[in-house]
Amino acid sequence: MARRKTIDLPELPFHSQPFPAAVRIGNMIYSSALSGMDRRTQKIPDDPEAQIGNVFANMKTIVEAAGGTVGDIAKVDVFLKDRDMRPMVNREWTAMFPDEHDRPVRHTTPGDLPLNMIVQVEFVAVV
Repeated sequence: MARRKTIDLPELPFHSQPFPAAVRIGNMIYSSALSGMDRRTQKIPDDPEAQIGNVFANMKTIVEAAGGTVGDIAKVDVFLKDRDMRPMVNREWTAMFPDEHDRPVRHTTPGDLPLNMIVQVEFVAVV
């Protein structure tokens, strides 16, 4: 039996590349880069706030599908096309992680993202 459990969800848009949205090995969950794609439309919205809201919702969906909760997320890497959008990320961040003494670490860096993406995230969780 494989130690690695692949996490892919039909309702969660990802990509056509030959790797999963996330994997779980033991009590660790590792995500690929998750986008702000809208699950209903399967499109990346032009609105930056919608993309950022979607990327946090997609992160929550993936960690829960892997058997964890957002409270299990230990580290998040945020890639932004424009660092001036950090305040929008911070609003979603504090909504998802309201306790300032119980938040994952985070690194935000500029990134040359494909299509009309303005944000991507990767995370590591311990369940």
